[in-house]
Amino acid sequence: MQKVFKKLSLVRETAGTPFRALLFIVLTIYASAAYSASKTILVLGDSLSAEYGLVRGTGWVPLLIEKLKAEKIDANVVNASISGETTSGGKSRLPQLLEKHNPNVVVIELGANDGLRGLSIASTEKNLRDMIDVAKKAGARVLLAGMQIPPNYGADYTQRFAAMYPKLSREMKVSLVPFLMENFAHQPAMFQPDRIHPTSEAQPIMLNNVWPRLKPLLTK
Repeated sequence: MQKVFKKLSLVRETAGTPFRALLFIVLTIYASAAYSASKTILVLGDSLSAEYGLVRGTGWVPLLIEKLKAEKIDANVVNASISGETTSGGKSRLPQLLEKHNPNVVVIELGANDGLRGLSIASTEKNLRDMIDVAKKAGARVLLAGMQIPPNYGADYTQRFAAMYPKLSREMKVSLVPFLMENFAHQPAMFQPDRIHPTSEAQPIMLNNVWPRLKPLLTK
């Protein structure tokens, strides 16, 4: 599309006023069609996005589908989330998902299981970095969902884990949801008996944490 605009701009510079007016109309229509074209959102996550322990259709991803309809945004959502998924698993699955679905936006919601297992932060960071890189090379915009973990492995590990997401956002120049469970993480009533997975009541809050960062990626 950029090449088309460049060629038309060159023609515009040498054309008369009537043609310029017509060209402006054509470009406006063309741009409007491009922005309103149907888009695909790929959500690559773990149990937090896979509706673990929830009634189907009540998780934040299905709620996102309803939100898109309410906002009159023509977008298809592919939820490729798997309970128990790690960054290593997501990294291995992503290339095939990109080829199959050709998404405009990729939401990466991974890392929590790495942290709960005490895996190397350097390894987790590399996996996330590789996923961001391959998604961007495929032409997709990336939204990274930040996570935090309980201090089971000590303050140093917990702090470095939480800092990993904003670091990647800055260095890789991608949008960031600072913390997927912001505004309810310290409310026990918002979690299932395992104290790890949010209840259905928490899902709208999770969507509200994601939406302000996701919407701009769909309207650019």
